[in-house]
Amino acid sequence: MSKVRILNEGIIKELLDIKNVIEVVKQVYTLKNSNQADLFPIITHIFEPGKADMDIKAGHLKGEANVFGLKLVSWFGENIKKGLPDVIGTIMVFDGRTGIPLGILSAEHITCMRTGSAGAIGSKYLARKDSENLLMVGAGHQAFFQIAAGLTVLNNIKKVTVYDPINYKFAVDFCNKAKLRLKNEILSKYKDDKIYSEKLAKKFNITFVATDDIEKSTGQADIIVTATPSRKPLIKREWVKKGTHFTCIGSDMEGKQEIDENIFSMARVFVDDINQAANVGETEMPIKKGIITKESIIGEIGDVILGKVPGRVSKDDITIFDSTGIAHQDLLTANYLIKIAKEKSLGTIVEL
Repeated sequence: MSKVRILNEGIIKELLDIKNVIEVVKQVYTLKNSNQADLFPIITHIFEPGKADMDIKAGHLKGEANVFGLKLVSWFGENIKKGLPDVIGTIMVFDGRTGIPLGILSAEHITCMRTGSAGAIGSKYLARKDSENLLMVGAGHQAFFQIAAGLTVLNNIKKVTVYDPINYKFAVDFCNKAKLRLKNEILSKYKDDKIYSEKLAKKFNITFVATDDIEKSTGQADIIVTATPSRKPLIKREWVKKGTHFTCIGSDMEGKQEIDENIFSMARVFVDDINQAANVGETEMPIKKGIITKESIIGEIGDVILGKVPGRVSKDDITIFDSTGIAHQDLLTANYLIKIAKEKSLGTIVEL
């Protein structure tokens, strides 16, 4: 019989910290770019249109980790009325040498942390180093993780502007709570590392401003992060200034779109996975409308990290990182958690 470690949301929140997750996701990109990671096709199924669906992302990581597995995420919109979460996710990790199951983990917090880390890596390697103004489009659950991870790796941000396309009050509420939440959920993880904690505290001591003027805020932004479920462009090409970097997070399903497809014609475009981005990412619409081709994508972010392809080549470049989210991020983060939990004797062991 095999022994499987089960980690619930509470344990995962206790163990995960943003600095280590950023390093894990960075490792994913370098492994993928070094042909040490196989990504399997996404499986999706709609139970009831507009009411319930699911998707499965799966893959195999070679090298030292040598694990494979999947993440299954379902959305049942009617669950809210039943007092249940509408989004439920589970990650399963298996040993790549033996096929033995290693862990079953709740996926929500892992997904939030790895997605925020992915966005931060895109900004770190593609945005101008002197970027001071970050525009967050979308004030939903993912916005906090994008900002927290972004501020961790970006050194000169002075202001974060938050715009929500659904309700301006969401952005106001987000900004009112942001600093306290950064302190409680991020800084508290490093209370034993005084030097790093103080360094991070200075980065987090910035101005948060809510806006209802997306056109004006776009024109002032150095970095724009989008994390919405939008299916129509929220940002127009003519609003964008030279030197702007976009990290596009929300488009992870066919038909979603957050920025004007014409921005792609004047940008250096990078993705996490070329085929996935072309099929379900922000890059889908520009390709379908003939504005760019798949060959217009300069490379995957791993190419930039490893120095195989230059990211930004001038201060005036407009850059785009289309992050659709890949299974390897979930698997390597989960594998990291399983090891830490084992060292600390946390989680529930079940014999299968």
